[in-house]
Amino acid sequence: MNKSVFITGAVVNTGLGIAHKFAKEGYDVFIGSRDLKKAQDTASKLSEKYGIYSKGYSTKIFDEEDTARIFKDIESQGYLIDCLVLCAANLGIGQEFLNVSMKDFMDVINTNIGWNFMLVREAAKQMIKKGGGSIVFINSNTSYRAVPDRISYCASKSGALGMMRALALDLGKYKIRVNAVLPGMIKTDRWENNYNGCRYALSNYTPLGDIADFEDIANAAWYFGSDASKNCTGAELTVDGGNMIQLYPIVPEK
Repeated sequence: MNKSVFITGAVVNTGLGIAHKFAKEGYDVFIGSRDLKKAQDTASKLSEKYGIYSKGYSTKIFDEEDTARIFKDIESQGYLIDCLVLCAANLGIGQEFLNVSMKDFMDVINTNIGWNFMLVREAAKQMIKKGGGSIVFINSNTSYRAVPDRISYCASKSGALGMMRALALDLGKYKIRVNAVLPGMIKTDRWENNYNGCRYALSNYTPLGDIADFEDIANAAWYFGSDASKNCTGAELTVDGGNMIQLYPIVPEK
């Protein structure tokens, strides 16, 4: 039986790119999405393209029983997860500080921290049985650098990064590695459609002159998820074209 990975938010954009990377490398891939049909369709396409086993699941955000259900089903098929990649997130866009409701604020926190905690715990139970594994947070450089009107998102990403370190410490004795990829701007469909003006944000002006595509993030997730990083835990890998190292971006004259 192949090694296996469970990836949240894996039907579009970065999550889908990560799913393709692991499938290409021979992993059986379990897909999580709030849309069951999309998850099943994605799993079918991965199986057909790469000759691996793949199954899609509907996921209920911040639902402990539903999270346990998914991993129980995975184990019933004879698998103990080797890798968990946490890609799904509530982006919390447009949450102006003085007006955002506590419900909207906490929805972001519950998704990006609480739900991820639930997923890690269920995956870790299987990894302990197997003698080890890898957990990869797809975090964000906004865990260090704030952006306007997204206070809950920035807070959640900082909190998730702290949780990653604590988990690395607590789970190390079980040979479970926990690391985080910190992307900057990515060429998602939101970027292509200029949602929230993201194509013209200053974070597009990187020292390398470009921003990440899905393959860049997938390669970083693969490094942490695979045995290539077998002595690496509690670490961060920033993939943002160098955006975080600059005091301010240099905007070319046009």
